[in-house]
Amino acid sequence: MSQEGYTAIESYKTTFHMNLQHEIERLLPVPADAARNDALPVIDEFRAGLGRGEFRAAEKTSSGWKTNIWVKRGILLAFKVGAVVDRTGCCQEFHFFDKDTLPTKPLSTDSGVRVVPGGSSIRDGAYVAKNVICMPPMFINIGAYVDEGSMVDSHALVGSCAQIGKRVHLSAAAQIGGVLEPPGALPVIVEDEAFVGGNCGVYEGVIVQSRVVLAPGVILTGGTTVYDLVRGETYRKTAEAPLTIPAGAVVVPGSRPASGEFAAKHHVSIYAPVIVKYRDEKTDASTMLEQALR
Repeated sequence: MSQEGYTAIESYKTTFHMNLQHEIERLLPVPADAARNDALPVIDEFRAGLGRGEFRAAEKTSSGWKTNIWVKRGILLAFKVGAVVDRTGCCQEFHFFDKDTLPTKPLSTDSGVRVVPGGSSIRDGAYVAKNVICMPPMFINIGAYVDEGSMVDSHALVGSCAQIGKRVHLSAAAQIGGVLEPPGALPVIVEDEAFVGGNCGVYEGVIVQSRVVLAPGVILTGGTTVYDLVRGETYRKTAEAPLTIPAGAVVVPGSRPASGEFAAKHHVSIYAPVIVKYRDEKTDASTMLEQALR
């Protein structure tokens, strides 16, 4: 494509985003019933742009991650003016695409097995790139961004506005919080090639930098202090910056003694995630995503 053509496309995208942003900002303060008719086509365009990855709730800049407040407000507008309707069987909303060599097990009532209904779903307005694998049951909410080659394993959640990088593994039952409100708050960020173990929880705008490994059961929130045994440092949220796990860190669940005479008497400890090392070849081998699955 010529430079002129590229510039024209970028100019169109900028104008399109500005118009959407203006309409969202105009409609959000209006009562839901009064705003609904005007808001519906705006929300349709907004969801489509999110789904194509043309804009996102947060993006990385030269100075770090920043929140696109208008995008989060657009999602809030969609919730505000939406009406609850019966969507049973609507538009064949459940789709399954898998290897032809791995069909589902044929069952009937004669099998004597009870299979409870359930499955995976991705809300329209989430961006899910090529070669992402979604194992049932999992859920990806509106505004989330899941980049190429990542895996969202069984019972995993990617919350609204959460940003997931390339080749990230979200293991079974991993919970990635979204942080939709307040609109200015940074959502949870999990950068490229991170490994999030089973039953992990990452919430309240925590940033997990590239190639981090979270061992099963690690919980990270805005109030968590992380202890780095390798560098002799602690990491916590400040007024200026969210809790950030440094690139390549391997984090495991740990504990520290609780303060006070009563705690000492009863040997009470408090949960404390601990960085025990930084990634090496052995760690890479144990966390590498299997390409044959793709």
